Amino acid sequence: MLTSADNDLIRALGDPLRLRIVSLLAHETLCTTHLVEETGAKQTNLSNHLRVLREAGVVETEPCGRFTYYRLRPQVLEGLAGALGELAVTARRTIAADAKRACP
Repeated sequence: MLTSADNDLIRALGDPLRLRIVSLLAHETLCTTHLVEETGAKQTNLSNHLRVLREAGVVETEPCGRFTYYRLRPQVLEGLAGALGELAVTARRTIAADAKRACP
């Protein structure tokens, strides 16, 4: 069953730029400067998207001098994948049982 935290996570990942950021961070830890270069987004826009991802628990930060590095938290994505996988299993059982509610 999906929780409200899963709902927040899905919403956070629903934006194309945020999904791009997550995809980039899956390959390496990057600072804001790298993410600006990779995405072409303005720094203020990117910072807002990174805040949403931080608040959803998708990324964590690591200060390094005057830079802030961002790292993906894979366990958060794995949790969402598990919840979605459980829904798929339930749906397969429902289809196999031909379970449907009668109309009134």
